Amino acid sequence: MNSIKKILVLFLVSISIYSCKESKVNFDALTFEEQLKVLFPTAEISPVKVEDHFKKAYQLILKQPLDHSNIEAGSFNHYVYISHTDYLKPTVLVTEGYSAKHKTYELSKVLQSNQVMVEYRFYGKSRPEAIPWEYLTNDQAVEDYHALINKLKLLYKNKWISTGISKGGETTLIYKSKYPSDIDVSVPYVAPMINGLEDQRTNNLINTVGTIECRNKIKELQRTVLKNKDKALEIFKEIANENKMTFTEVPYEEALEYTVLEFPFSFWQWRGDKCEEIPSKDAPIGDLVKYMHKTVGIDFYSDEGYTKYLPSFYQHMRELGYYGFDLEPVKDLLKVVKSPSNLRFAPTDVDLTYNPEYIKKVRDYAENKGNNILYIYGAYDPWGACAPTPAPDLDALKMVLEDGHHGTRIKHFSEKDQQKIYNKLSEWLGDNIEVFPLKE
Repeated sequence: MNSIKKILVLFLVSISIYSCKESKVNFDALTFEEQLKVLFPTAEISPVKVEDHFKKAYQLILKQPLDHSNIEAGSFNHYVYISHTDYLKPTVLVTEGYSAKHKTYELSKVLQSNQVMVEYRFYGKSRPEAIPWEYLTNDQAVEDYHALINKLKLLYKNKWISTGISKGGETTLIYKSKYPSDIDVSVPYVAPMINGLEDQRTNNLINTVGTIECRNKIKELQRTVLKNKDKALEIFKEIANENKMTFTEVPYEEALEYTVLEFPFSFWQWRGDKCEEIPSKDAPIGDLVKYMHKTVGIDFYSDEGYTKYLPSFYQHMRELGYYGFDLEPVKDLLKVVKSPSNLRFAPTDVDLTYNPEYIKKVRDYAENKGNNILYIYGAYDPWGACAPTPAPDLDALKMVLEDGHHGTRIKHFSEKDQQKIYNKLSEWLGDNIEVFPLKE
């Protein structure tokens, strides 16, 4: 087909699709890339590396409306990654909670599916130079997915499965609650449904999980660092200099105290099965500070980290909620951070009025109406304390891995529990959808 004929076919197919009179013959005559160009005529489309079972993969830069109810408000560049294997296969939608990195998700391997990965609006490459905060809402993000999936269903007509991790898993549940018929099955990983700006359930878990010996080692490390703050600050600054971090938004001493306060949450979130790694209070102070950095990541409080996570804290303070800090172990040693709050890391000069009803409605849907949802959690993860509990009469499955953390995936469960997961997916998706058990 010469170039003039291709252009003509693209034009005619585009007209037929958008007039709701799809020309199946013409559409099927196009290559996959040409089909994407018809569906997304204003997008920048370019091939990216093909991995795993996929045959083709593309990056799309969409001109996404800032406000889906008012197109005149303008648009932003929205990054989407589509990995294609077979039109007849199911399709996994990845609702990222932050930026997106082109890769294959676990569920896409389990189903050998197509995959559509969507970067969350105003994160990563999809972040405008100046963020229009009033359009950074979960409802606007949901409309991003809804519009995208409605178009892609012209290509992928088999089952659709949504999945996401952490804030992305929370987004999976939000999307499911708003447009339940868009998706056949939802698989949120380690997704919280948070109550309030300082959900006490996270600290309740932190103060009861594991062994008392492990919890005491955490408190001893916190107190030892603050008792030796001058030396700890020297090591903190050395780490910052070695990694070319700057601390002007959150000065060094404040950043150190917040790192100490954050340490218990981060430890149980990521390292709860490694209590033996925690240095004793008699270890060199440098070892303690370096271990805190390994666990928390002081770059979180650096200027780069502060800027990177502004959108996240904006959303947490407005709609999603967050967790608070347990001051009891160290309140007598804090010199700078007297009233710690995660509001400290949200943008200033914007409306940060919290809407407690938003997530309550999503939780109510998940717990009382949310069928065909597979929940994956780790027992040590503080975010798991905020997990929904589906009603007994729902067709939902909640899997909690003993000793598991925030990185818990299907592959970490026992063979017996993995089979339970695969059986439930097969039940929901039907006999014509094959499940491919994961192999280490």
